[in-house]
Amino acid sequence: MMFLIGRLASRIAFWTMAAWLIAGPAAAQALPPKFLLLDVPKPAAAINFDDGQGRARGLADFKGKVVLLNIWATWCIPCRKEMPALDRLQASLAGPDFVVVPVSIDRGGRDTVAKFYAETGIRNLAMYIDASGQAVRTVGAVGLPTTLIINRGGNEIDRIIGPLEWDAPEIAEFLRHVIILEQNEEAGSLARALQAQVKQRDHDSPGSLQRAFQWLMARFIN
Repeated sequence: MMFLIGRLASRIAFWTMAAWLIAGPAAAQALPPKFLLLDVPKPAAAINFDDGQGRARGLADFKGKVVLLNIWATWCIPCRKEMPALDRLQASLAGPDFVVVPVSIDRGGRDTVAKFYAETGIRNLAMYIDASGQAVRTVGAVGLPTTLIINRGGNEIDRIIGPLEWDAPEIAEFLRHVIILEQNEEAGSLARALQAQVKQRDHDSPGSLQRAFQWLMARFIN
């Protein structure tokens, strides 16, 4: 019974996302802002950091989950503003299938981050610290905050530059769809069935729609 429910949830999530594409360019505006859909998922850079207890950690520790990796610092004003929203997102979506991993590059280390968490009322996010700042160079971040969405297999599927209101309804819903689709390989066959429709609709206005479809195909078939 649970397997059937999972298959149904996957179908619903897939076709909800697909509906944005089939509707044409106007529907693309419904996608969350600032999201840069990768045409083809790529292996996420292997970054290392410490947790709040000083233990060495890395992205490999979260393999099997959809990871929202956020590179930030307490001295970054946009980062400070978005952290409460990330905390709320972690509270609402975190579980066996999803986790927010905020990696601070503060040179002050754990004490600096702990002070900020206490002052801001951050209760749901774990502390991860890379005092060397190497994570910025490793992921190729051009500024802070930089956020990567990484699938269960450790591949980057999306990158967001700059702050967002992460618990906004449209963003939280988009992430829920990604999580559900990650749970079921049936999405791949559904994506193939959608291909002909998308190509036809994109014939007169090539570009954004086909690119979004290519992302969906690559994400759930490759």
